[in-house]
Amino acid sequence: MVRNYFAGSLSKKFGIKEGEKLPDTLIEYCLKSDELGDPHISSDHILTMELCSEETLELIDEYSLRINDILRSVFYVAGLNLVDFKLEFGFSKKDKSLVLADEISPDTCRLWDIKSNEKLDKDRFRRDLGKVEEAYLEVMTRLGLKL
Repeated sequence: MVRNYFAGSLSKKFGIKEGEKLPDTLIEYCLKSDELGDPHISSDHILTMELCSEETLELIDEYSLRINDILRSVFYVAGLNLVDFKLEFGFSKKDKSLVLADEISPDTCRLWDIKSNEKLDKDRFRRDLGKVEEAYLEVMTRLGLKL
């Protein structure tokens, strides 16, 4: 998870109001496991379990921060704040290289209108706010995309 603002579980965990800007971008790691509920893990857990090397973890952080910078700019121009988003990394079976294996969409990001803080992402579904499809179409329109 790459986080720019307090929201969702981060807000709940620390009792900080949603929408508070983080002083710096925060990267949180999760173990991809439906059975375990994708638990949060630390970099020490990752290295201890030998899920990847320290160099690979540094590369994941570097890629995550670069992707964050690019996405924040793209969404800002569209009138949206990129609150947070998830990325999934894995390894290629062919050559064991690091691979970004995820999409960027309102299903994987928290996107809020810059002026109104209206949620235009999956939280509309999670929180039963309604108009999920309309929100996703609004994001698409703002980005200049068409069906």
